[in-house]
Amino acid sequence: MHGNLFLTRSLARSCFGVLAAAALVVLFAACGSTSGSSSSTASTPQNTTPTSSGGGRYGNGGGTTPTASSASNLLKTATATVSGKSETILTNAQGMTLYYRTSDAPPATVCSGGCASAWPPLIVSGSAAPTSATSLPGKLTSATDANGNQVEYNGHPLYTFSGDTAPGQTTGNGTAGVWFVTTPDLKSQGTPQATPTTNGYSGY
Repeated sequence: MHGNLFLTRSLARSCFGVLAAAALVVLFAACGSTSGSSSSTASTPQNTTPTSSGGGRYGNGGGTTPTASSASNLLKTATATVSGKSETILTNAQGMTLYYRTSDAPPATVCSGGCASAWPPLIVSGSAAPTSATSLPGKLTSATDANGNQVEYNGHPLYTFSGDTAPGQTTGNGTAGVWFVTTPDLKSQGTPQATPTTNGYSGY
């Protein structure tokens, strides 16, 4: 009798221990799941989409606002290699090559906005007439167009080229068959021009 009672109590204790252990396992598993879920939620990166301003260097966007320069000694002459031949050319005050576009029809310009980002126009500030640091055979003037008060030589609006990275470079010559280096003997707008030599570069 006593033996049976002792055996019954021993079995009860064993069952209680097993149940308690099982309860602890379930409790720890639940805590681990909650912790893992919280950690996963906290570490989830946020998806953000960058804002685009639109336009582009060669696009039809707004481009950049041209920088205006003082009218005094706004340009000068220099010697550079154009299509393999040494030429006297016009440059801005910093020595960067000046170009003209054969399809321009002053006082309007066909190069503005995104085009003017690639071919920055030579802009003069104020109302004073632009002057050259060296004597020129042609006429230096300015006219207001879509880019501002743009400098013209013999009626041709003048530009630099973003592809030129140093004075004396003429990498834009012949681009698209309409962009050419400006030389002092450039004829007046509307006068038939001799066909300039090109670098064979195609582009804007």
